Amino acid sequence: MVLLAHGKTEVYLQLIEKVLNENKCSLMLVPEISLTPQTVDRFISRFGEENIAVLHSKLSVGERYDQWNKIKNGTAKIVIGARSAIFAPINNLGIIIIDEEHDPSYKSEMPPRYHTKEIATYLANKKNIPVVLGSATPDLGTYYKAKTGKITLLELTKRANDGMLPNVEIVDLRQELEQGNKSMISGKLYEALKENLSNKKQTILFLNHRGFSTFLMCRDCGNTIKCKNCNITLTYHAKEQKLKCHYCGYEIPLLKECPECHSKNIKHFGAGTQKLEEQIHLLFPEASTIRMDIDTVSKKNSHEEILNEFKNNHIDILIGTQMVVKGHHFPNVTLVGVIAADSSLNIDDFKSSEITFQLLTQVAGRAGRGKNKGKVIIQTYNPDNFSVECSKKQDYNLFYNTEIMIRKQLKYPPFCDIIVIGITSKSNKEGMQITKKMHQYLKNRVLTENLGIILYQGMPAPIDKIKNKYRYRIIIKCKYNDDIIKLINDMLNEYNTERESKTGNTRLIVDLNPTNWY
Repeated sequence: MVLLAHGKTEVYLQLIEKVLNENKCSLMLVPEISLTPQTVDRFISRFGEENIAVLHSKLSVGERYDQWNKIKNGTAKIVIGARSAIFAPINNLGIIIIDEEHDPSYKSEMPPRYHTKEIATYLANKKNIPVVLGSATPDLGTYYKAKTGKITLLELTKRANDGMLPNVEIVDLRQELEQGNKSMISGKLYEALKENLSNKKQTILFLNHRGFSTFLMCRDCGNTIKCKNCNITLTYHAKEQKLKCHYCGYEIPLLKECPECHSKNIKHFGAGTQKLEEQIHLLFPEASTIRMDIDTVSKKNSHEEILNEFKNNHIDILIGTQMVVKGHHFPNVTLVGVIAADSSLNIDDFKSSEITFQLLTQVAGRAGRGKNKGKVIIQTYNPDNFSVECSKKQDYNLFYNTEIMIRKQLKYPPFCDIIVIGITSKSNKEGMQITKKMHQYLKNRVLTENLGIILYQGMPAPIDKIKNKYRYRIIIKCKYNDDIIKLINDMLNEYNTERESKTGNTRLIVDLNPTNWY
């Protein structure tokens, strides 16, 4: 069943209590490690520490071993964890709960490529137990199954404790530019921050780019500074005074002149969380801030330390990437600011509108969770975009009804499946040749066997070089069935035969309904 709700955790707790009374075990999955400590605290206060085991990737080998044994010998009746906890050796399992089920982190992008929801459904069918998929903004495919009666839909129409939804305002950044405001903070957000600080209330600022700026460019010749291993621009990190690649880890000291034309007129463009933090310090020197992104949470327990510091009211403003969006409960947060709502609208993904709506609605849900009503200010260059408008109204059904019609017309999931065949090679020539041969093989089979699939031309991937490997992709739209499985297996056999005469530089991956378009 799918649970469309605000204040889902209390429902989870009561369901688990019922399962415990039947002397069975429960599995509670969360999308991010950063959510685990908060979830664990809620569960310990309700059920006691001895009944709970925790699994996630930040545990040491020894800690993981201890938790695994606690689960296997039946001491732990409740298992809480991220994606991989679905494989925990739980005896007498009575329920599986997947919180924020729409989150892409439930899909493994590394071999073995699995989706947690599919594994959960398989286990539930084998054991004849329920799976609860919880989200205030469900995946469109999940909600479509609920609307068509394939799974049960339960809706909570009110916030927990009858809390009011926050007021959401949209700021058109084009108008800000016309008025001469070139900073990251609009006039309306500045005034709201000023008022929130004077009222001793907390604020969350969301920007889904880490670092100080997104790229460095020469203003004379237009050259951008790219990674030597990947075909992507380096990100400027001000604190370390370095340029870093967020794909392979390559880094160099900040350049003072252009390596192409040797001009000194070199400038960083775009903005990340480091730059936002710097601007907040300039605008509000009296305000205390803390930043939460990949750069600040690399150490063990750093998630928990940052969240506890903010939760205990020692910090005025929390600045972060999408880590701050999901599931957190901070009663003293009355203001949320979205710095750039457009970043997720322009990604290479048919789900870009859905991702934008989910992010904006989820981050808006962090405001006004206590006694005071919340306010959300969304800054965007596209105020008329329907996903932005729907997030302002916090109306999931309006968004769903609009988006599902578009998906149906364009034959996108949930009305079909998408298979991405990814080709990586140390040799660009070899990668290109194999891509062409695989495409031709598939094309011949489609034409001769009338398989009823849409096959797209093999093309370079959106980022066509990562870690010195060239990348191509072939996209297939189809209804996944035994005929498609046979086609893909035959193609892989063809590739393996072809590879015997090659150097072994090239690798194929096949991904069904990917979250990352390779």
